[in-house]
Amino acid sequence: MRDTIYFVSDLHLGAGTPSEEERKKEKFIQFLQLVRQNGKTLYIVGDLFDFWFEYKNAIPKTEVEILAALKNLVLMKLPVVYLAGNHDFWQRDFFPKYLGIQFEKGDVVLNRGGQKIFITHGDGKARSDWGYRLLRGLFRFPLNVWLYRQLPVDLAFPLARLVSGSSRRWTEARGKELLSEYEEFARGKFAEGFDALVLAHSHWPELKVVEGKTLVNIGDFMTHFTYGVLRGKELELKKME
Repeated sequence: MRDTIYFVSDLHLGAGTPSEEERKKEKFIQFLQLVRQNGKTLYIVGDLFDFWFEYKNAIPKTEVEILAALKNLVLMKLPVVYLAGNHDFWQRDFFPKYLGIQFEKGDVVLNRGGQKIFITHGDGKARSDWGYRLLRGLFRFPLNVWLYRQLPVDLAFPLARLVSGSSRRWTEARGKELLSEYEEFARGKFAEGFDALVLAHSHWPELKVVEGKTLVNIGDFMTHFTYGVLRGKELELKKME
């Protein structure tokens, strides 16, 4: 019986060396096989790719086998929900139109078994991230996105990869520092009536009970290979060995 909800994030496909990418893909395919066996829904909580910028008639030349494996889940009537991260929010219609994946540009609320769960990539949620929130507004402003799309593909893609790499390294350098600020953010959401919070972005896995409610930072699938699981009312943090 497929009754488990899975949460995974921060693969940053394309960011590593060839051997690192091969290991990452191998483990992720194993993870998707697990989802296929037991999953009710898969949530990709942002940054599946280290960079994704989509033109009307062009997408990055990227991991086709990963896209095919996700499409196979959809064909099995297993819903896949993709939340935009800070590395892959420049999407148009490729994922919903061609893969059947639900794409969300903002946060998602999941109601399950009497629980109200807040799901977010987490970028910009930390109190100290004021500089990033400013950049986020600039990068996502529709006119700026349109102007960037006027660049030739072979110029725009390498430039975006350069910026994405710098952003990822900055997050990795201070990721663990974000956890206390995420707890502060979680307390605010709990005060609003949420029973649990699922976050990503920091790359640091942590499951914590705060005032009787669950906060899970699902880590990453680059170095920790961790993911979140919801069975019934219990949220767990797991690791692919």
